[in-house]
Amino acid sequence: MHIRDAERQTKGVIVDVRTLEGDPVTWRDATLAVGSALRIVPAFRATVEEDDVPYATTVQARYDRELGRYRVTSVNVVIAEPGGEINGAALRRVRVQEIVQAATPSCIAISLDDGNDPTSVSELTTADGRLVPEWMAEQARQRANKEARMDLVELIYSAAALSGKPPTKAVQAELNVPYRTAADWISKARAAGRLEGMSYIAGRQADG
Repeated sequence: MHIRDAERQTKGVIVDVRTLEGDPVTWRDATLAVGSALRIVPAFRATVEEDDVPYATTVQARYDRELGRYRVTSVNVVIAEPGGEINGAALRRVRVQEIVQAATPSCIAISLDDGNDPTSVSELTTADGRLVPEWMAEQARQRANKEARMDLVELIYSAAALSGKPPTKAVQAELNVPYRTAADWISKARAAGRLEGMSYIAGRQADG
């Protein structure tokens, strides 16, 4: 499986994810190791254009190991249509955290057991926005598949925590298990050293 240019489009929103040098992000840019088997892009620049918004927003973020997630370092809003204006109403519509959350899957690379190059998490995302297809979630819920379960917990946790989303809720939703079960699996994954370099503290997301 090979990486396409890191441009994701969902529901009229286009997120263009690039390196700080301006090149489209690929798995080769994921040079920083986190967890037990993941690599991430150290810093990225993500630009969002929405169908009904007359401006483009570019967010620059850099991985902060102390925080265990990407930290936003700059936000740039540019008028995309003649006659437009940046005002208070326009700025209130800028959702910094949502942009980071949309961009992060393109910045996480994993190696699959298929003999091919590594792939980005965004390549695994289903059409309905799920990170894990239901058949994989079903396998993870089976008692005998502890290793596969830990692999998925690490993957889901990383995509959520690195972008500032509540990872326990993400594991709960993706694997369709009770909240307490998700928390228990995360605790086991952390004890096994699978979540090194990633953390989440409620109330300290980029948007506050």
